Amino acid sequence: MPRYVAFLRGVSPQNAKMPELKRAFESAGFTEVRTLLSSGNVVFNARKASPASLEQRADKAMQATLGRSFGSFVRSAEQLQALITSDPFARFGVAPEAKRIITFRRNADAPAVSLPIERDDVRILAVLGDAAICAYVPNPKGPIFMTMLARAFGADITSRSLETVRKCAWAA
Repeated sequence: MPRYVAFLRGVSPQNAKMPELKRAFESAGFTEVRTLLSSGNVVFNARKASPASLEQRADKAMQATLGRSFGSFVRSAEQLQALITSDPFARFGVAPEAKRIITFRRNADAPAVSLPIERDDVRILAVLGDAAICAYVPNPKGPIFMTMLARAFGADITSRSLETVRKCAWAA
């Protein structure tokens, strides 16, 4: 059975307990469910299905079990592994101290934006299907990184560090 990862939008330990989130996914019929890093990352097995149908199942189960739903962005572990092994940041000369970020978009067919976009040590580098790769160096100007992403792609996105995506992609 294929392995999938759901990246949930807006989850933190304050608004969702990981054991409850795990139970919600199990109630949707997903198996071998595991939460990672207390920030809305859920790894699970399911029969082969489209990401959209898995997202709908997950969102419905969270609503029924938790009384609320977080936007789910489901990708196959295989897809994530391929993205990571392609080393998508290599060709951009990202500074060693920069945070490497993958932003998941709901729709790969969303309108194109002219890239790269760069401002205040934030770089939106490229779009690879339904993901955008980005890098930023933390600075005192605050959360301009998230503002730039929302302006470029709209609000229906969620972002994770490259390291988090790596951990989720190969989680057993």
